Amino acid sequence: MTERTLRDIRSAAISAHQSGKLDTALRDYADYLAARPDDAQMWSNYGALLRRIKQYHNAERAHRRAYDTDPENTVVRANFANILSDLGKYEESIALRKLLLADDPDLPEQHSLIGRCLRGMGRYAEAVDYLSPLIPQFPDYHDMSLQAAMSALALGDYEKAFDLYKARWDLGELTKRDLSFPEWKGEPLDGKTILVLPEQGFGDCVLMARHLPDLKRLGAKTVIVLAEKPLLRLFQGLPGADHVVNSINPKSEADYWINMMDLGGIALKSDADLRSPTELSIPEDSRVRARAITAPYRDRFKVGIVWTGSVTYKANAFRSFSHTDFLPLTDLKNVQLFSLYKGPMIDAFYADGSAGLIVDAASSDRDFADCAATMEEMDLIISSDTATAHIAGSLGLPTWVVLHSDAFWVYRHIGDTTPWYPTMRLFRQHQALKWDEVMGRVRVELERKVAAHG
Repeated sequence: MTERTLRDIRSAAISAHQSGKLDTALRDYADYLAARPDDAQMWSNYGALLRRIKQYHNAERAHRRAYDTDPENTVVRANFANILSDLGKYEESIALRKLLLADDPDLPEQHSLIGRCLRGMGRYAEAVDYLSPLIPQFPDYHDMSLQAAMSALALGDYEKAFDLYKARWDLGELTKRDLSFPEWKGEPLDGKTILVLPEQGFGDCVLMARHLPDLKRLGAKTVIVLAEKPLLRLFQGLPGADHVVNSINPKSEADYWINMMDLGGIALKSDADLRSPTELSIPEDSRVRARAITAPYRDRFKVGIVWTGSVTYKANAFRSFSHTDFLPLTDLKNVQLFSLYKGPMIDAFYADGSAGLIVDAASSDRDFADCAATMEEMDLIISSDTATAHIAGSLGLPTWVVLHSDAFWVYRHIGDTTPWYPTMRLFRQHQALKWDEVMGRVRVELERKVAAHG
């Protein structure tokens, strides 16, 4: 292979990578690196591509080769630090970021990601203390405030957390509100009408709906909740809400609006102030449907399962696992599993024959009300960290949540319970992307529970 040909392949690999022709880029990178294993930048590029296609362990291998080849290269260091963070190797990631900052202390992204790593280790107070003095130093780098907010939320310092959490609207990932009336920022609510807007995931809305009555306590005359269609029936009759609607007229008038996640900032200061989960409504037609699905299994211990959340969520690959991880539970005597999952990953569930062992109870769900009704028929819910877990917890059902190593702030990083949902039991993964060990513990505990159930 000539030098000219190598240059062509190198250029082609980078071009294909940048234009999104990932299969072509993978082949070109491999061909080039086979002949030039000393090109650290190309190893780093290759690692970035592998990370993009969720081949995280191979990405680490590529980035480690890049770093071993050229440890002084700042791009190589930064990319290597990122994959190490992904895989929970936080101490090593922080060390690399500190090297970058030693060369240039004015790198807000690296400061922010050090805070992110500290949070990933459950060192919430240390993360907040590290980031807080840096936020005014880098006022335009809003991710720093967001990282501090997430640590403060996990720490239970809610007053500080919800103030910092407003930075989420400045990151460019969420579309800012554009209504004809103002956002509520603490003005008197006596006799006023306030519109509560959904945001982010369905689980977030279920989580924070418990704080709707706080608006009434402040004197609001009318509280209107805008709910997306999957939650609409489940949210009918929410305590603290006068109306739950699926749409609003752009010209409709209220006195104020507030984002659902900001409800926690009204009265929540510490865990001592936590409200009980909100009450959800399950229509009778959903219950009739659920009873029909589960009727053949009245004599079995029924377990509703969910293995993945929304595939569009950028960190879903870490919080979710495969339906096949549940298959060993189907070997337990007198146990019947029911899939509560609805979404694109159901195709793989059918493709390997799992649907014959685990009843598909959710593909025909109209909305979360149908799902909730099926949950009521279960003896136990076992779910990944997704909206289903929040609904089950709000219903007060026995719920086991299988958590990835870097759990959502509601679940924190230690302990097998959460004050947000009293009927939950938490099962924690010990290493990113490794589910065998935690699912083994789930099986042992399920055997015990079934035996005790008789």
